[in-house]
Amino acid sequence: MLIGELARRTGVSPRLLRYYEQQGLLDSARGPNGYRHFGDDAVTTVRQIRALLAAGLSTDVIRTVLPCARGTAPELEYCPELVRTLSDELADLDSRIDTLRRSRESLAAFLPVPG
Repeated sequence: MLIGELARRTGVSPRLLRYYEQQGLLDSARGPNGYRHFGDDAVTTVRQIRALLAAGLSTDVIRTVLPCARGTAPELEYCPELVRTLSDELADLDSRIDTLRRSRESLAAFLPVPG
């Protein structure tokens, strides 16, 4: 299918589809006319990418995790490195949450106490 059809079927702009391809998340072949042609599995792949992005993963991490994704939810198979990668991402997220919590407490201390 051409990029326009993939965009219609997934609700993702052609520009973003080209970005996914540039990031190594999505594959296409070039026809003799130079147009991108995507396989039927590209719809599922784009939906997986969108779900993993919504979970807060970067495209670098998604590139690592995507080979373990099955279905459009996606479900993740525990392939090599997956548990470590996701555990590292959770630890990083927890650290950022802690930093934000401390910043919030510091900022709130500048406000007068109601009463």
